[in-house]
Amino acid sequence: MIMEAEQSKYRHEYKYMCNAMERAVLKTRVRGMMRPDSHADKNGAYRIRSLYFDTPEDACFYENQAGVDVRDKYRIRIYDGNAERITLEKKSKNRQMTLKQSCPIDEMLCRRLMSGEPIRITTDMTLQQKSLLSEMQGRCMRPVVIVEYLRFPFVEQNGNVRVTFDENISSSNDISRFLEPELIFRPILQKSMGVLEVKWDEFLPSYIKNHIQLESLQWSGFSKYYLCRQYNIYGGIRI
Repeated sequence: MIMEAEQSKYRHEYKYMCNAMERAVLKTRVRGMMRPDSHADKNGAYRIRSLYFDTPEDACFYENQAGVDVRDKYRIRIYDGNAERITLEKKSKNRQMTLKQSCPIDEMLCRRLMSGEPIRITTDMTLQQKSLLSEMQGRCMRPVVIVEYLRFPFVEQNGNVRVTFDENISSSNDISRFLEPELIFRPILQKSMGVLEVKWDEFLPSYIKNHIQLESLQWSGFSKYYLCRQYNIYGGIRI
């Protein structure tokens, strides 16, 4: 079962918009230096689906748009359409550093969150569940959009580096069907476009840094959540 690890500290994170040719070149380089994530399938990928939450004023969306240095996002996540393992996550951003906190939740709690139902904090919940649920309810968070994409992940122990290529990024407003195996999604980028993400702890080894640079790469400060929400708020992409 795929389960990306919770971070214990802030990590560096940089994102780049890249086309199919750029991804092909960079994937070839990365394969020579890093190993595929052990959770990837025979094609080197897995599918991520997230249900994102925002406040009634869409604070998360507008904070991302304004480039606010310190901000948080909340989401529920599953992998490869498998609802047997579900995580509730908070991703915090401080400039170009990120911290992810996560905890498992069961399907019943997931469905209650999907419906926007207020959740009563109970003694049988874990400390992490209580913390994240309390924060979400304090901000009146409600589910707003589903984001799905195919991820090709590579890892390197030296520097705890993670390089991922995200493709077929798409969204859906059919929140009630979040846990169903198949949904109808709409693409949110041009067909050839994807996102390269580079994450590391204290240092990025030079042999990796030097090989994942292309002059044509487009740095992006926007999240996939932001890109997908533009369809809800603006009716299209406005980067």
